[in-house]
Formats: sequence, structure tokens, C-alpha cells
Amino acid sequence: MRAVTDILVTDIADGVATLTLNRPEARNALSMELIEALVRAMAAADRDEAVAAIVLTGADPAFCAGLDLRQLGASGLPKEIATRRPWPLPAKPVIAAVNGPAVTGGLELVLNCDFAVASERATFGDTHARVGILPGWGLSVLLPHIIGLPRAIEMSLTGNFVDAEEALRLGLVNHVVPHDQLVPEAQRLAADIAGNDQASVAALLASYRRIAGAQGLSQGLALESETARAWADRSFDPAEVERRRQAIIDRGRSQSAPDRTPGSPGAAP
Repeated sequence: MRAVTDILVTDIADGVATLTLNRPEARNALSMELIEALVRAMAAADRDEAVAAIVLTGADPAFCAGLDLRQLGASGLPKEIATRRPWPLPAKPVIAAVNGPAVTGGLELVLNCDFAVASERATFGDTHARVGILPGWGLSVLLPHIIGLPRAIEMSLTGNFVDAEEALRLGLVNHVVPHDQLVPEAQRLAADIAGNDQASVAALLASYRRIAGAQGLSQGLALESETARAWADRSFDPAEVERRRQAIIDRGRSQSAPDRTPGSPGAAP
């Protein structure tokens, strides 16, 4: 079964729902419309008894460039969107299939999935500090939980990108595969999940999440949301975001280029 809108495509087959962000001309940047469409599609997949696992990917060439800075620079970001997680936590596992750059809000989408598979073309970066906003979707909690606090601080404060192989080494993704095999590989893993006893899968996933929360994630997410709300309450100048937008885009493109060499700006160490 396939459902297509201008900005999001949903495919359901063999117990797997594949959600594809579909704004390729904008590198799948998260407009308010796309955010709401993603929330609805994730909730629908979670309710669907024919779905056992969810794959989230983007239409090439990017996974997700983060918030739509053009829209943000024009009108700002509603606080209720800036300070909540990108979707209510589904009971079913969510796998990110990262086909290209996953930047800032796009990186947060990856972090809110249960695990990730990356194309060789994937890159990962956090430019919150360059835009002048703070994360509200879990990045400052989930990123250090996965890759360690010092590396997370480095990524966030420098805004530098890491490539797919470095992301694999850090534990940010579970697998790196050739680009044309990315979605099939993520769907294969999802089908492996779908082939198990679903009551056991749901209970085990919930147990993993409870244990992770007991180690401080729940409190950390609450603290991040509190900080993001306080930041959103201060004076916000959309024009300043617009002024920075092109510089951020140019820098991200230079750091995401496939011909980077070790030692060049943004290259993996």
C-alpha cells in the first residue's frame, strides 16, 4: 500500500511502513507542514496492526537538512514545535535509513529512531549554535548518550560534520551500506523484526526504553525542554536567522562533499 502527498510518502509492505520525507528540492527541510505530516504518518503507522516496524528515510539527495531556515527566518518557529520531540514515541521500533546529510533537526530525527543504517553518502552535523537556536527534540541528551559527552560537545559547539564511516565508529549508526542498498537493507532489518513474536518485541523494546530512561534520559529530556522553552522566550529575530542561513548552507555543503581528505575542515579525524 502506498500513500503519497507532496511532502511525505508512506509505503506499507510485509509488516514494514517506510516513511519518506519528500521535499528533495529543499533537501527535505522540515517545514511546519512536513513536521505535522510526519507526526500524523508516524502515529498512523503505530496504530496500524499490519505494521510491525517503521523505516524513516528521505528523498535523495538528503536525509533531512533540519528546520526550514527560509520559513524560520521569515516567521520564526512556534514554541510548541521547537520544544517537543519530533513525534510522540511509537510503541513500534523505528529505523532511520540515512541516505544523505542529516543536519541539526535532521540529526535529531535520527537520534529519535531506535537505531540507524547509513548510506555511504550520509553525513551528520549539528548547527544549532550556528543558527542561534537550541535543541528541543532530544539532541543534547541523546547524542552524548550514544557517542559520549566530549564528542557530542565537539559536534555541537563546532558545527563540524562527520561522515558515515566516522558515524559508524562512534556508534551513531549500526551499519554503512552502498547507497543503492540502503532502503532495502533497512527494510530487511525491519522485516526481521516483523518476523518475531510481536508481543515480545513490544515488551522488549519498552524494557530497553525504560532502562535507558532510568539512567537519566527522561530527566535529561525534561531539562532540555525546559532550557529550550526558556531560550524561545527570549527575543527572537527571524531576520538574524535569515542572515545566517546561506553561510550555514555553504559551510554544510563544503563539509559534506564526498572528496574531503583527512585533515581538511570537517573531515573525519
